[in-house]
Amino acid sequence: PQVVERCVAAAGYSVGEFAALVFAGALGFAEALYAVKVRAEAMQKASEAVPSGMLSVVGRREANYKFACLEARKHCESLGIENPVCTVSNYLFPDSRVIAGHLQALEFLQENARKYYFKRAKMLPVSGAFHTRLMEPAVEPLAEVLKSIEIQKPLLCVYSNVDGKKYMHSKHIQKLLVKQVVSPVLWEQTMHSVYERKQGTEFPYTYEVGPGNQLGAILKQCNLKAWKQYKHVDALEDEEEAEI
Repeated sequence: PQVVERCVAAAGYSVGEFAALVFAGALGFAEALYAVKVRAEAMQKASEAVPSGMLSVVGRREANYKFACLEARKHCESLGIENPVCTVSNYLFPDSRVIAGHLQALEFLQENARKYYFKRAKMLPVSGAFHTRLMEPAVEPLAEVLKSIEIQKPLLCVYSNVDGKKYMHSKHIQKLLVKQVVSPVLWEQTMHSVYERKQGTEFPYTYEVGPGNQLGAILKQCNLKAWKQYKHVDALEDEEEAEI
C-alpha cells in the first residue's frame, strides 16, 4: 500500500495508457474498459481495410529509419499502391524501432534489411499498422466514447505516449488519447522524461504491473541506473496464488 501512496508518476505503453490513467484516478475502471473495447474494435476494423502490419527493427548506429521508410513507400508506389504508409510507429530504445504500414513496404524492408543497416527485422504477430494514419477510421469512434466519459485531473503525473510529456488536465487527456491511435508511441522519449533528474539524485523504484517484463527490458536499454531499481509485478500470478 505505501508504494501506491508514494507513487509520483505513471505511464502506460499504447493501450496501457488507459491503465495508467485509471491508476492515477483520471478514469473510472468500468468506463476505461468500455473505451478500450470501442478502441480495439475500431482499430481491428481499420486494420481489416488494408493489408498492413508492424515490423520490429533493431538497427546499427548508421541506420536511417526515415530514409528506409521513404524508399519502402516509393517501392509501394511502383506497385501501384496510392498514398502508401510506412513510418516509425514505436520508439522503443536507442537503435530499436517498430515500423508500421502497408504489408508490401514492410516486406521490402525485410528483404533489404542489410542495405538499411538493420541487424534484425521481424514481423510482429499483429493484424494492422497501429499508431499510423491507417488507423484514422478508429479516431471518431474513440473520440465519441471519450466525450461521454467523465475524465478527472490525474492525482499524480501521467506521461503521454504522444509527446512524452505530462498530461495537464481532463481535456488534454481526451485529446491525446484520440491522437495516440494515429501517432507514434514515443516510449524511449517518455523514459527520458520520467527519469530526468540532477546528477547524483537517486532513481525511484519502478514497478511494471502486468503480464511480461518487456517494459523492464526496454528500460534497461534506455537507462541502466533506473533499471537497477526496477521490479516486475504480475497481477495474474498474485490472483492464482490467492486462489490456491
